[in-house]
Amino acid sequence: MIGYITIGTNDFEKSKAFYEKALAALNVRKTFASDRMQGYGVKGQPVSLVVCKPYDGKPATHGNGEMVALAAPSREAVNQVHAAALAAGAADEGAPGIRTGTFYGAYFRDLDGNKICVFTTGS
Repeated sequence: MIGYITIGTNDFEKSKAFYEKALAALNVRKTFASDRMQGYGVKGQPVSLVVCKPYDGKPATHGNGEMVALAAPSREAVNQVHAAALAAGAADEGAPGIRTGTFYGAYFRDLDGNKICVFTTGS
């Protein structure tokens, strides 16, 4: 259902470097790039996460209650992404762990304050 998600940034170069480091454990690769956007995805999957400078030229802001959730193949990958994100400058919003049933997730805010969840329902 979801084709792509865009996340605004106020420092495009820092944001690109952050996501390349933070999402490495998800086997994410750069899918496209321009002077104001860079997309990331997993080979063979149509969904993309896009980091962009806002088109209207105004500062990027994050919305209260908005969050992007990224599926991970394992709990180990959730742990790795969370640790890599924090090492790259993210703010911790919830350490990896079981939330409900088999939902295992971790939460962080990127360099621009966007809230990201990495999760798996597997082991």
